[in-house]
Amino acid sequence: MRSVVRPALAALAASALWASIAATANADENKRVKIINDTRHALVQFNASHSGTIPEWPEDLLGQDTLAVGASVTVDLDTDDDRCLYDFRGIFDDGDKVERYRINVCEISSFRFTED
Repeated sequence: MRSVVRPALAALAASALWASIAATANADENKRVKIINDTRHALVQFNASHSGTIPEWPEDLLGQDTLAVGASVTVDLDTDDDRCLYDFRGIFDDGDKVERYRINVCEISSFRFTED
């Protein structure tokens, strides 16, 4: 009986380890978010920050680029930690600013800016 129990425990431990590794890899993969501009104006700036860390927004993730109407871009929000909640800010070519808070980037693969 002893020889059956040990392999079973070893298999269970290995299975738990692989599940943990897969969950971590999946969380890191899910920090890549497709930003979709579904408005009538070009997105000229996009910022993302861990929730609760604002008043100052970090650098513009679009850099010198803009996101045209109907276009999308995938951003990588992986910061080598396990935090999933982010705040997003989009600034458009007409001067409008849209801020959304507590976006769980580990559970979504895309985020859509839309007309309110």
